[in-house]
Order: sequence, then structure tokens, then C-alpha cells
Amino acid sequence: MLRLAGEQVEVLITEPRRINELLDQAEAVLRQQPQRFAGILVTRHEPGRYTLALNDAVPFGETREQILS
Repeated sequence: MLRLAGEQVEVLITEPRRINELLDQAEAVLRQQPQRFAGILVTRHEPGRYTLALNDAVPFGETREQILS
């Protein structure tokens, strides 16, 4: 499931086999946002729960990951 909240997309994964598909969809949603200076930061909060957000610390055109759990 994808949920858009401002410049952030929350991804809740209930079917592990769909993880890549759902994260790719969330990234595509953020890339459609009008911006030119931020990249995308993917954060894993816990297994099955991720957020993707535009982040000025990530160079434009790049995606970086961090794990909190």
C-alpha cells in the first residue's frame, strides 16, 4: 500500500514478494513532484514499513537508503 503525504510516500508491505514493485512505484511518484535540487531518501522504519521522501542532502537524481531498525 502506498500513501502520499506531502513530499513523502509511506509504503506498507504485506506481501514481501512485492517489495521492489512497491518501492519502485513510490519512487516514481516522488520523481513526478516539481523539484530540481533534492534526491530521494528511502528509510526502513521496521520490516515492511518504509518512507520515501525528497531530501536536500541527497544529490538530485540519486536515491539513498537508511535503516532505522
